[in-house]
Amino acid sequence: MNTLPFPEKIKEFIHDCQWTFAKTMPQWPHEYIVRDKVDEELFVKMVQHIRKHGYEGNFYKRRITYFDEDGLVYWTMGEPLDQTVIINRCKKENTYEARLKKGTLPKYE
Repeated sequence: MNTLPFPEKIKEFIHDCQWTFAKTMPQWPHEYIVRDKVDEELFVKMVQHIRKHGYEGNFYKRRITYFDEDGLVYWTMGEPLDQTVIINRCKKENTYEARLKKGTLPKYE
């Protein structure tokens, strides 16, 4: 679905980052990284890549830009770049669209 895969430097960054499981949202299994705990320049480049080469999708009524690579889906919450502090990722089967098709969406809170 994406037009251009992550460049090698971003792939290395993704691999080297310590991704944190979002335990406050167990109904939506995903992981995230926080901007001030990782390489600032690579974080910004990754956000820019997601937004430039990703695709629009839904999360209930919210529109988000997603980016797929290697069975994982990456996204931010859409804040302006200077205010973006988190990059999220989940397995493709845990996305809103996949769960909508399977009929396994949790109630929206």
